[in-house]
Amino acid sequence: MERTFEELLAEAAEEPVDGWDFSWLDGRASEERPSWGYQRLLGARLAQASAALDVQTGGGEVLAGVAGSFPRTMVATEAWPPNVAKAAALLHPLGAAVVADPDEPPLPFADGSFDLVTSRHPVTVWWSEIARVLRPGGGYLAQHVGPASVFELVEYFLGPQPEARRARRPEDDADAARAAGLDVVDLRSERLRIEFRDIGAVVWFLRKVIWMVPGFTVDAHRERLRELDARIRGVGAVRAPPPPGPGRGRPPRAPPDPGG
Repeated sequence: MERTFEELLAEAAEEPVDGWDFSWLDGRASEERPSWGYQRLLGARLAQASAALDVQTGGGEVLAGVAGSFPRTMVATEAWPPNVAKAAALLHPLGAAVVADPDEPPLPFADGSFDLVTSRHPVTVWWSEIARVLRPGGGYLAQHVGPASVFELVEYFLGPQPEARRARRPEDDADAARAAGLDVVDLRSERLRIEFRDIGAVVWFLRKVIWMVPGFTVDAHRERLRELDARIRGVGAVRAPPPPGPGRGRPPRAPPDPGG
């Protein structure tokens, strides 16, 4: 029996959102994954390092997935207290230290402490700090969220966001990295699709990825959610961005993690 709008909202509003595990969305939402395979690249680079730092590790899930590749010194930082606890429980048994850090300069490490710094979907990137803690010849490997990520959904709730749409451009990140004294040796970008198949998936996603629609609550956005629920029931899903044209994109394959 198809669940009602109110039932889906109540379920999604009560489900925990700590950590960076998106498996609750299995079967309810999906997204394309970048072709380069970040976790595979991460494991390969960690295997060649002697001391590495993973910045904004979330609940540690991505880093834990390559635990067999950890260097002798493996450290992760995280700002959100629920994630700090989750990351510590997950990563400590695997040999990684977890440091609570407010995600503001300076990083709590000495100059030249690491030969590799990594991050998957950092909210902020302090390039001068990354350069400072890297040893000569060290490197930074990351997968950043690109410009206008999921903005079809963001602007549905917030209205047009022209300035925000221009943020997070890869070219700007590259310029900032160079300004901090780093050399950019590889830069890749892809435009991928996220699909939501019920309104509960939308609610849970926005509760978890809190910077998408700041201040989002079910009560404050109930009428917009009701309209979106009707749209999903009518066409089967909402997509961000809309379906790609010929030759662009692949079918979604995994739960959304834009934070993905």
